[in-house]
Amino acid sequence: MTETVSVPTMHTIDVPGASITYDVRRNDSATGPALLIIGSPMGAAGFTTLAGHFTDRTVVTYDPRGVERSTKADDTSESTPDQHADDVHRVIAALGAGPVDLFASSGGAVNALALVARHPEDVRILVAHEPPTAQVLPDREPAFAATEDIQRTYQRSGFGPAMAKFIALVSFKGLIPADYVDQPAPDPAMFGLPTTDDGSRNDPLVGQNIITCTHYEPDFDALRAASTRIVLAAGAESEGELAHRGAEAVAERLGITPVTFPSGHGGFLGGEYGQTAEPEAFAAKLREVLSANG
Repeated sequence: MTETVSVPTMHTIDVPGASITYDVRRNDSATGPALLIIGSPMGAAGFTTLAGHFTDRTVVTYDPRGVERSTKADDTSESTPDQHADDVHRVIAALGAGPVDLFASSGGAVNALALVARHPEDVRILVAHEPPTAQVLPDREPAFAATEDIQRTYQRSGFGPAMAKFIALVSFKGLIPADYVDQPAPDPAMFGLPTTDDGSRNDPLVGQNIITCTHYEPDFDALRAASTRIVLAAGAESEGELAHRGAEAVAERLGITPVTFPSGHGGFLGGEYGQTAEPEAFAAKLREVLSANG
């Protein structure tokens, strides 16, 4: 059952090269740790529904650097998982709430793995949902080529053509073939994307994060040694997709079994960005995982 969403309060902190905005839905009677919910490049607005299922907790969401309300000194530069991890570390420090429970999805899961490797004391439990860690996949070379082609397309032709290629890549099921980038490019209009170039080159996804995120290799030795309990989550409907396979590959390297979550890559969405998946079932599964022992 969906609970009433508490009113968030907005906060801003300055970090090296950026200004980070985060929201706190505070519950002073909560007995458990704060729950931090992050994505990348998805910002706080994408997690409104999910946050609404945890009104018994203090819930924190944020906009990663270069996304929505969080600004960067150079918004055309790339951001790295280590930079994002440091940003989240500083948010946790500002809250004075560590160790937190952390749900991290997509690129946010990659950044959260970087955080736990560097600051395990910050996080009690990490649920890393579908990190697109192409670096640890057997087909990493064609996957790298595909992401690099997306970034080149963005720099050459703008958002629409690049985003069409991104959608095609992340929805592709199975190993990426060696000749993937040689196949005909998808038509942006098929996805309702712009076909003209507005000249901007600061998109957080296909400009700032796509290469650094997918090419990042987690520090598995540090993660295995961490005090944090790490859970890898993969969607029931996204089997075979790059991010789903990333969750499986990271779990295998850590010697743990991934946990199946309802729906697909955006299973927590409840109308955000015009997408509705299975947010109630997703939140129930997350609560179950956060409450489990060991």
